[in-house]
Amino acid sequence: MTKKSFWDDPYKTSLQTQISKVDGNDIYLASTIFFAFSGGQESDQGTIAGHAVVSACKEGLELVYTLADGHGLQSGQEVEVCINWGRRYRLMRLHFAAELVLELFYKSLPGVGKVGAHIAEDKARIDFVWLESIAPLLPAYTQEAQAIIDADFNITCAFEDEATERRYWEITGFSRVPCGGTHVKSTGELGQIRLQRNNIGRGKERVEIYLLP
Repeated sequence: MTKKSFWDDPYKTSLQTQISKVDGNDIYLASTIFFAFSGGQESDQGTIAGHAVVSACKEGLELVYTLADGHGLQSGQEVEVCINWGRRYRLMRLHFAAELVLELFYKSLPGVGKVGAHIAEDKARIDFVWLESIAPLLPAYTQEAQAIIDADFNITCAFEDEATERRYWEITGFSRVPCGGTHVKSTGELGQIRLQRNNIGRGKERVEIYLLP
């Protein structure tokens, strides 16, 4: 099983590792810093031994990286994995911004239920069941979230169950939330955020989260 080094150090941008298996264009690594799509967070972008990763996905607890034809890589080969740091850092910040906003919803909107989420490089979104427009509440949520961000709280990430790779993030005195994504070390790294409502259908609401320059 691939060691997920992106949990040990989500700020690491390159890694020397070994190919554990090659199946056509699918590459398996002994360890990796390259996050594969999970929990709504998009995959990293980058290279393995200089070859661009076309896609990254999860197979149970394993991660699989697909390269283009003609890569020529072999099992047992030592390779360097590199990721696009600018993209990774945006994803980390937007991921935690979405987690923070969702947790504020859970704390103050009884019965709210998340039905979807997506974390991209330009914005994050949360979809949830709610019968009324969330728009009138967004200024207060923005202010509350921004206060937590500005307080620059430490964010702890660790295993809840290492065997099944269940992880969590925690802000002491605020919340402890199950999550296996990549996270920043402190809330202050998010900077300033903006929330925007997007109506996606009756009984459902979407809140989009943006990072401001």
